[in-house]
Amino acid sequence: MRPTAFRQVALAAGRDLDATLAFWRDILGLDTHAIFEPPGIAFILAGEVRLLFSGGTPQATVYLDVPGLDAFCEQARAAGAAFTALPSLVHIDRLGQFGAAGENEWMAFLKDPAGNTIGLVERRPG
Repeated sequence: MRPTAFRQVALAAGRDLDATLAFWRDILGLDTHAIFEPPGIAFILAGEVRLLFSGGTPQATVYLDVPGLDAFCEQARAAGAAFTALPSLVHIDRLGQFGAAGENEWMAFLKDPAGNTIGLVERRPG
């Protein structure tokens, strides 16, 4: 399997999450989808892609949908990919906030040769 779509892009929110969200709402016309306090993160939906805003997030982390995440990660590791985190459960979506209700979201993280972070995402039935 290979990635099929962009799932999420993480962007820095700077020191003022509210001001950043106001810019995206007032200037770009995109409404906030969800805010989680703590830890101080927010999401905006831009079509099918989530934008994740956090004060501690690097300026760009790309998240890709990958069906068959475990098998993909095994193949990528065998090919020499440098993983920073192997597949693990990161979100139980009981309410269907980011996909079908009752699904779980699994993620793994790796770096490309330039050091960019890539998140690999699979939605799985709960």
